[in-house]
Amino acid sequence: MVKSSFISVIFQEKNEESCGSVEFQVWRFTNKIRRLTSHLELHRKDYLSQRGLRKILEKRQRLLAYLSKKNRVRYKELISQLNIRESKTR
Repeated sequence: MVKSSFISVIFQEKNEESCGSVEFQVWRFTNKIRRLTSHLELHRKDYLSQRGLRKILEKRQRLLAYLSKKNRVRYKELISQLNIRESKTR
């Protein structure tokens, strides 16, 4: 959980007006994904949480695809800050 505390410090510096921005939404989804992943390591048969994790992953993937089309520089910065892999292009 060291990564999520580091990520929260990054976004605490930004003002509260950016809560609807794509970067903020991706950051929130990333924190939820990391929390659910650690939960599923303990509770392997929690299928509802697995389904929720898949839904959040899809939402984050769609937002990242949108951001990469609109502004490639912001997309690269966000990926490097959150330590997530770049999505494969189809």
